Amino acid sequence: MLQNPFANLTPVVKNLLLLNVVFYIAAYVFGHAGIFDMDGALAAYYPGSPKFRMWQIITYMFMHAPPGNGIGLAHIFFNMFALVSFGPIIEQTIGDKRFFLYYFICGLGALACQIAVQAFEIYSVTGHLFVPGVTLENMATYAPYLGYSEAGIMKLAGVYNVGLVGASGAIFGVLVAFGMLYPDLELMVIPIPVPVKAKYLIPVYIVIELYLGFKQFAGDSVAHTAHLGGALIGFILIKTWGYSRRDRYY
Repeated sequence: MLQNPFANLTPVVKNLLLLNVVFYIAAYVFGHAGIFDMDGALAAYYPGSPKFRMWQIITYMFMHAPPGNGIGLAHIFFNMFALVSFGPIIEQTIGDKRFFLYYFICGLGALACQIAVQAFEIYSVTGHLFVPGVTLENMATYAPYLGYSEAGIMKLAGVYNVGLVGASGAIFGVLVAFGMLYPDLELMVIPIPVPVKAKYLIPVYIVIELYLGFKQFAGDSVAHTAHLGGALIGFILIKTWGYSRRDRYY
C-alpha cells in the first residue's frame, strides 16, 4: 500500500505548499492563455510604481518565476523543498499559530528590506524617494529631460516595472529558525559527500547571499536583499520570543 507523501506534513506547511502550487499553476495557465496577468496584479511592486497594490505585500509570497524565464521551475521547487524539509519541525516546535505568524512576518520583513534598497536606488538617481512626474509610460522619453543618465533611467525602470515574487524571504526565516533551534542536526548537501551540521551550513548559505546581494552580478534577477531581510527578521523573532536550541540531547 502506497503511503501518502503528504501524510507527515504539518497543517500550516501543508496549506502553504498547496497555495504556492495552486498560484503557480494558475499564473502559468492564465498567463499562457492571455486571460489574466497574475504577476502584474500579485507580485510586489515598489510603492511609487503605478502597479503597486496593497494586497501585494501578502500575495507576492505565493508567486514564483514562471517556466522559461531563466529560473523556471527551480524557483518554486527549491523554495517548496526547503519548506517541506525544515518547516514541519519548526511548526511542531513553536506551534502552528506561531509558525503561521513567523512565516508571514519573515515574508513581510523580506519585502520591507527590498523596498528600502529600492528607495535608496531611486534616491541616488533622483534625490527623491518617488520619481517626480515620471510614469511607466513616459519614463523613456521624459526622464532624460530631468537630467537622469541612461544608467539611472535603467535603474528607475527596473524598480518601477519589475515586481518581487517568491517565498524565499519567508523560507530564509525558516532556515534561520532551524539553524538556531537545531544547530547540531546534520544535513546531507549535494555534492558534499559528508553530513554538515546546520550551524555551519546555514550561516555559509546566508554569507553567500550577502555576497551576491552586494556584488549584484549582471543578469542576476534574484532578490538577495529580500532573502537576507527574511533571515534577519527570523533571527530577531526567535530571540525575541525566547526560543532556545532544542537538540542538546541528540
